[in-house]
Amino acid sequence: MALSKEEILDAIAEMSVIDIVDLIEAMEEKFGVSAAAPVAAAAPAAAGGDTGGEAEADDAPVDIHLSEVGDKKVDVIKAVRAITGLGLKDAKAMVDEAPSVIKEGVNKAEADEHAKALQDAGATVELK
Repeated sequence: MALSKEEILDAIAEMSVIDIVDLIEAMEEKFGVSAAAPVAAAAPAAAGGDTGGEAEADDAPVDIHLSEVGDKKVDVIKAVRAITGLGLKDAKAMVDEAPSVIKEGVNKAEADEHAKALQDAGATVELK
């Protein structure tokens, strides 16, 4: 019996980051594709175009930088886990290495939501 897309996504959601990386490598090898190719092809298309400067700034991807953890380290780790989908160990390592990049290439609206969650947890965040 074939798995539905939802079942596959649920299974992936429960995997560790390392397991997902291994899965991606196995899929690239089995199907002879590269997961990086679509991203590289999409970047020039997004860079071109004659949209207004303000609209372009709103759509431009930003990186979420964790500047300082603050007093509520456990809450910050929980927020990082929710944003990144990382396991506890990986999220704790990311918080311990602050200042660090939490997530890269996020649209402005999503980045604002994540920044608010981190700030509510007591962290200092920058969007670059």
